[in-house]
Amino acid sequence: MVSAHTSESSDVRDGIIAVGQRIMASKGFSAVGINEILTAASVPKGSFYHYFGSKDAFGEAMLTAYFTQYHAEMDATLGRTAGSQAERLMAYFLAWREGQSLQDCQGKCLAVKLGAEVADLSEAMRAAMKLGTAGIVSRLAQAIAAGQADHSLGVQTEPAELAESLYQLWMGASVMAKIARNAQPFDVALGATRRLLQLPG
Repeated sequence: MVSAHTSESSDVRDGIIAVGQRIMASKGFSAVGINEILTAASVPKGSFYHYFGSKDAFGEAMLTAYFTQYHAEMDATLGRTAGSQAERLMAYFLAWREGQSLQDCQGKCLAVKLGAEVADLSEAMRAAMKLGTAGIVSRLAQAIAAGQADHSLGVQTEPAELAESLYQLWMGASVMAKIARNAQPFDVALGATRRLLQLPG
């Protein structure tokens, strides 16, 4: 049985992480200080160091929480029973386009925002990013293999290789969308995705 104190403690920790995700998805990791996060979360500074030993440890926990939620949402989209596997795959990429196109992505674009930055700052955060993105690629590969099995995908490319290509395509599109400040790179990525999966336009 979980005690009320443990539950409250977990809520405070989760709240700090959620606020950090939202702010850092907008500003980046280095540009955001601990005080800014704690002020936005209405949490005293001592509480931060109760849950996290350092800003890097916070970054690692934040990325781990982000990918845990991301993987769960991905599983829900790719694992639903309605439609073919090909349709579920395209629903995932359409949801990516929708979430990343928002000016204030509310933490949804954390991997895109922090990817290159934290890989050079912290080995722990780089490892968390590597593990999280590998989970995304693995799920895409499983979905592609399932689409080949149910014949909604006619593409013969090895699923893991195709999944890696698609993820890199969409990560690149996300960066270009930030530069262009419009959704045109996502439209290009959608067209390329349909061609790679050999789906009708």
